[in-house]
This record gives sequence, structure tokens and C-alpha cells, in this order.
Amino acid sequence: MRATQGDRIVIRGKSVGNPDRHGEILDVRGEDGGPPYEVRFHDGHRSVVYPGSDFIIEHVSAEESV
Repeated sequence: MRATQGDRIVIRGKSVGNPDRHGEILDVRGEDGGPPYEVRFHDGHRSVVYPGSDFIIEHVSAEESV
């Protein structure tokens, strides 16, 4: 799994009724784009995240980040 600063993430809800969590990668702390990632979630919460099987990275192009 590889990411860059500014990419978006989605963590899927683990059970019925649990919503997905969305956020933005603020910092990539691993080598070559690998985890862990510092993430700011839409509710303002910030956390260092190690991705699991429920983790999706949405890569942002240079045009989208402007």
C-alpha cells in the first residue's frame, strides 16, 4: 500500500449501521509511501493509522490538489 500527502482515505464501517470514515493523509511516515499515515478525519480528529483490510486510498492528482 502506497500513499502520498494529500491522498484521501476511506475506512469502511465494520458492521451494519457503522458509517465509513473519511479523511486526508497529512503525513506519510513509512518508507516509499508506506504506512503508518497521519490522517485528519472529516470530524477534525487526527490519528496515526496503520491500514487494515477495510482501508482504501483514493489517490489525488496534482490538478485536484490545487
